Amino acid sequence: MWLDRFHQSTPPPQNARSYSPAPTRRPYLTPSSGPALPPRPGFPPRSSSITLLSSPASSSSSLPPQARLPNASALRFQVSGSPPPDVPDPNKVLELLFDGPPKRNAPEESAEKPAEIVTDIDFGNLSLEAFAEAGREQQSWQPSHVHTYSTESVEEYDRAKDKFEDLHRSVTACDEVLKSVETYLTGFQADLGAVSAEIETLQTRSTQLTTRLENRKVVEKLLGPAVEEASISPAVVRKIADGAIDEGFCKALQELEKRSKTMNARLTDDKNVKAVNDLKPLLEDLTKKAVERVRDYIVAQIKALRSPSINAQIIQQQGFLKFKELYAFLARHQEKLANELCQAYINTMRWYYLNHFTRYNQALNNLKLHVIDQHDTIGNENAAKRGGALLGNPKMPTAPHDAFSIGRRLDLLKGQHQNALTSHVVEENKSTHYLEVAFHTFNLALIDNASFEYTFLTSYFSPAQSYHALSRIFSQIWEPTFALGQQLTKSLTDTSMDALGVLLCVRLNQHFAFELQRRKVPAVEGYVNATNMLLWPRFQLVMDAHCKSVQALTSSLPGRPAASSLLTSAAPADQSTAPVALTQRFANFLHGVLKLSAEAADDEPVSNSLARLRSEYEAYLAKRCKSIADQRKRERFLFNNLSLVGTILEGAEGRLAEDMMTHFREARDRHADDS
Repeated sequence: MWLDRFHQSTPPPQNARSYSPAPTRRPYLTPSSGPALPPRPGFPPRSSSITLLSSPASSSSSLPPQARLPNASALRFQVSGSPPPDVPDPNKVLELLFDGPPKRNAPEESAEKPAEIVTDIDFGNLSLEAFAEAGREQQSWQPSHVHTYSTESVEEYDRAKDKFEDLHRSVTACDEVLKSVETYLTGFQADLGAVSAEIETLQTRSTQLTTRLENRKVVEKLLGPAVEEASISPAVVRKIADGAIDEGFCKALQELEKRSKTMNARLTDDKNVKAVNDLKPLLEDLTKKAVERVRDYIVAQIKALRSPSINAQIIQQQGFLKFKELYAFLARHQEKLANELCQAYINTMRWYYLNHFTRYNQALNNLKLHVIDQHDTIGNENAAKRGGALLGNPKMPTAPHDAFSIGRRLDLLKGQHQNALTSHVVEENKSTHYLEVAFHTFNLALIDNASFEYTFLTSYFSPAQSYHALSRIFSQIWEPTFALGQQLTKSLTDTSMDALGVLLCVRLNQHFAFELQRRKVPAVEGYVNATNMLLWPRFQLVMDAHCKSVQALTSSLPGRPAASSLLTSAAPADQSTAPVALTQRFANFLHGVLKLSAEAADDEPVSNSLARLRSEYEAYLAKRCKSIADQRKRERFLFNNLSLVGTILEGAEGRLAEDMMTHFREARDRHADDS
């Protein structure tokens, strides 16, 4: 009877799910539910069968087994309208469960309630059909067992109706959500397919690019050197055309020459190479542009040398030597232009050195020098009077200089004054000096500048000029300045009787020659030799003057004994055995010459001149001692004079000094026994 009431209630809509108090079962998972339906390809595993209710033509076969909801068979019947032929009618199944069809004619009030209503039916993980079959089998061997239901169960179902409706609405909402999820997953699957296709395309393209890269590397390895030889970098072109003149510009010129040589070699081998024929005009134009820029740069540096108060060595180092490859490049591509620029440099530097050394010479001409003339010879009586203080007479005025003693003048030769005096120092110097000071400072400056200039010429012009050509260039630059130096030497020594000063200039000149050899500057040897040709004859003339002065002094002495005796009685001071003034002057002068000749060569005229002077001095002593009547005093006189000479000569070094000291020592010893 409760079943009849259940059927009289408002039927559910066409697409609504049937409600069942039984727990959820998955009959299609059991072995008795028949063959499993294959899942629909292309849908995600989380697709729900409820989502498919929106389309009447949908089939449950497209749903995967794990996504089906409980009682999926009843839901499939509602969607399709008629059960499939292989599925039993649910009403029949219910009749079998409740022992026959419901009694529809019996009134609802007269229905007897079952004594007991089972609210929790255990399906045992079986489907409804399988559970019914099991019930029929159980009834076959338990015919007396009948399920009974009470009236309270119907009322409970009525009370639970709202809950089931809420459940239905929740399930419907879940269906909508799952439908949107299905749509999203379907779109995501399509996007994944597109991405997968794009990845496959990219992989194919990457493989193709890798193959192309390997092929290009092989081709580049084969053709790279040939292409490199037949091309020039745009950076090199820009640097040569518009870049600054620096080390990068020099490297660009080297690259240009390297490409030009390669192209010329290729044209020699084969003149039909198109790449070479195309590049050759461009290289020629670029070479012309480089020659033009190098020319402008060298001209600018030469003009800078003509600026007043400019230091030429700085420009030579920073402007020329730093980029010496520029002139070599110019000489290789435009020899005539390079020679013209070289001549311009020669004219500029000749003016530069002549101008500066002329000013320096004028400053040296204003330098105060000691005047040593013909009155300062050894045998001159005026020299004796001017050197009276040396003889022990302090009342006689002394000369401002000592013409016969070397003193501290030797320090200049020992290298204690290696730096030349500058022009402003010379102009402000108010001291009085000997002639070798002016000679030394001028020639030292000249040697230093000439050495630097020769080094510069050999460094800058040597790639394009031969050794003889460089010597000619050097001579053209320095010829006027060398003439000026010789003129200065001549003016210093022509009127001077300072034999020590002249000989000191000779030794300084020899030191300059040794320094030039050490610096490897052979081009200045001509000037050094010309200076020697001026100094040695002058030294000979001065020595001759000294010898003649002693000879004249000897001739002035009385040579007759009678006259000597009268002279002795008249002038008893002449009978003194003390050394005469000539001995001290001669010894000092001889000591100075020997000190300057410590390293003298055998071919020098110094030894001959000293031998002549020594002979004249000994002749003077021999004649002077004749005025002494007492033989013992005469020997004492000779002994004292020779002893003084030997004492003063002590400390002198060299072969010539040893010879002189030996000679005077032996002469002294000869007169020692008699005295």
